[in-house]
Amino acid sequence: MRLEIRDWRLEIGDSIANLQSLIANLQKETMHPQADIGLIGLAVMGQNLVLNMDDHGFTVAVYNRTVEKVDQFLANEAKGTKVIGAHSLEELVSHLKRPRRVMLMVKAGAPVDATIAQLAPLLEPGDIIIDGGNSHYPDSTRRAQELAAQGLLFIGTGVSGGEEGARFGPSIMPGGHPDAWPHVKPIFQGIAAKVADGSPCCDWVGEEGAGHFVKMVHNGIEYGDMQLIGEAYDLMRTALGLSNDEMSAVFTDWNKGELDSYLIEITADILAYKDEHGRALVDLILDAAGQKGTGKWTAVTALDTGVPLTLIAEAVFARALSALKEERVAAAKVLGSPIPPFTGDKAAFIEDLRQALFAAKIISYTQGYMLMRAATIEFGWQLAYGNIALMWRGGCIIRAAFLDDIKAAFDANPDLINLLLAPFFQAKVQAAEKAWRRVVSTAVSLGIPVPALSSALAFYDGYRRERLPANLLQAQRDYFGAHTYERTDQPRGQFFHTNWTGQGGDVTASSYNA
Repeated sequence: MRLEIRDWRLEIGDSIANLQSLIANLQKETMHPQADIGLIGLAVMGQNLVLNMDDHGFTVAVYNRTVEKVDQFLANEAKGTKVIGAHSLEELVSHLKRPRRVMLMVKAGAPVDATIAQLAPLLEPGDIIIDGGNSHYPDSTRRAQELAAQGLLFIGTGVSGGEEGARFGPSIMPGGHPDAWPHVKPIFQGIAAKVADGSPCCDWVGEEGAGHFVKMVHNGIEYGDMQLIGEAYDLMRTALGLSNDEMSAVFTDWNKGELDSYLIEITADILAYKDEHGRALVDLILDAAGQKGTGKWTAVTALDTGVPLTLIAEAVFARALSALKEERVAAAKVLGSPIPPFTGDKAAFIEDLRQALFAAKIISYTQGYMLMRAATIEFGWQLAYGNIALMWRGGCIIRAAFLDDIKAAFDANPDLINLLLAPFFQAKVQAAEKAWRRVVSTAVSLGIPVPALSSALAFYDGYRRERLPANLLQAQRDYFGAHTYERTDQPRGQFFHTNWTGQGGDVTASSYNA
């Protein structure tokens, strides 16, 4: 192409920036878009996803608000790749094939909205904006609706697996506008983790905020799993007096059986790790857990939808309790008492603990699936429960061997309302029940807290009880607040009120909430 440059005069005092802008404009006029996807946000997760895409033959254009980071990335981590750097959003968009696909890997919340506000005017109807951060699902639902009104397609996708997963194969959970899926499917399934049969750990989840909802549930289950493992570790260390190396060997052995999972595997590695002085590093780490909010979101959503997510909520509260380190140190001086010695068979107790951990782990996934089932009712999403289990088999933090069994349970009964009612999980929990009770009772007798193990057992006992004491609770509510109640000798849906004192009258509360 021949360019005619007219009336361009550069004064001696023109800045280098003006000259660079002139060159960039010339390049923009002559370039042919060649990038398959653009990515904004070059923190570790963003960089690793870009390199993963490049490995799989996709050309990526990148931009970062601090533009120096673009040049640093191209000169270092992305050196020798096909990655294209951009120093403005306009330049990024100019590099993209149509329909343009732009993935945001920026901090959740206001930064996502601010980036979308700057990016959207540069796009055309049918272009796609993808939020790959840890956004709250109501925000993704709102963004999908707002962008649809502008003719733009939105995807909110969970990406799990941490830095290593992003680089070599994460679990990806996309949801949003279904018309966008065919345009990103080859990229997402190309870079996603693969299981033994070659299946990608990525599939379409559902509309609006469904992708980030499923990622939120994933993280809630992760909270539960980690707390359960922590309680097992505490019992072996505090009650049995096992060394870190001995516990590492136990977790390594557990990972060879039905507890086979990523979190069990890394726990064995952590317990065996020594610092540069030969000391067990885990013993030097302060016992005050952090959290980024996704577990809390899961618990709050459960409260909003009336789902008894007891184990996951206890896991969130356990982290909050651990954060009260100084208070706990002071309380230990006043309220503390020595842990009595364990007098039983250590090997038998370790086996009991394995079974209890597996049963409680089933409860963690069960409660997560209960919350997803509530979402299909609350939001009208058609979540493919079995396929979600397949997406979690690789790449993500909660990957575990028994996810295949979850898929099989929903294949056998697509209308399954609770995993505990599937024959496989029913049998597993029933087989572990006695061991589970022995572990919880031992922990209680020794004064070692096991909030996740015990709340999981309480949930199991409550779920399988035909009659609970809520009848008395309803009587109390009706007594002091005229909230009404249903009767066992009358059809469901009919509500009654009693004038318990003879002075309350017949007026009832305007709404009934169980």
